[in-house]
Amino acid sequence: MTREVGKTQDVGYEIGVSKTLPYPASVVWEFLTDDDGLAVWLGPGAELGREKGTPYRTDDGTEGELRSWREMDRVRLTWRPAGWDHDTTVQVAIRASGEKTMLRFHQEWLADGRERERQREHWKAVMDAVVAALREEPSDD
Repeated sequence: MTREVGKTQDVGYEIGVSKTLPYPASVVWEFLTDDDGLAVWLGPGAELGREKGTPYRTDDGTEGELRSWREMDRVRLTWRPAGWDHDTTVQVAIRASGEKTMLRFHQEWLADGRERERQREHWKAVMDAVVAALREEPSDD
């Protein structure tokens, strides 16, 4: 029996999008966790606390709560856009490799294959927006 693409035994449907960026981990992490970066990947108006269980809500009605915050490593949270009837889990993680950094968005507990494909497009667009925003960041040089 073959398993459907993106469907797991443990966390339903999932999707991951990753890219190696030409910036040190500190630059990527600082951007992802400041107000401008949060607006890019989580949504405008998002304010994300650092304590487990802290709720958040974006201007477009996406809401959830922080599950974990590991400095310079990952942020894990629940994520439910307005109009959805279920929570999903999103993890944003970085991994340093010299002066480059791998950035990964991973989402679990998606309802079905169609939602998985929509979210693949969403996170690809978010990745493109993060890359574009980082290009515009002033350098310390």
